[in-house]
Amino acid sequence: MNDDHQNQSFVHHVELWMDDLAAAERQWGPVLLALGCAPFQHWEHGRSWRSRDGSYLVIEQSPALRAGGHDRLRAGINHLALRGERALVLAAALATGWVQRVDSGQAVHLIDGQGFELEVVYDEAPAEA
Repeated sequence: MNDDHQNQSFVHHVELWMDDLAAAERQWGPVLLALGCAPFQHWEHGRSWRSRDGSYLVIEQSPALRAGGHDRLRAGINHLALRGERALVLAAALATGWVQRVDSGQAVHLIDGQGFELEVVYDEAPAEA
């Protein structure tokens, strides 16, 4: 394996299909910015944000989407776990309607308006209360 390949992120991209692109953009956009991502792509049915390592996250309301909504308790992805600074991400998430499910002391679990769960693993130890 060459050095260029070894320096690449393990994940190239993740794509989440949403029932409501506008609502997803309102909730995910500020959280992804707080996670250090930058807007990357923008098209009629989707948006993406790219991280510093080059990997990116896509939200899309595809015309091929089947009705029924997301259910993290069915087969498929249960949640997405990303590293970030707790205070910044939590503030952005709560301000845009995410619900905090649990805070383990090492990570906070958040649920968006469409039922997607995001686990933010702390980059730093949480402040003592």
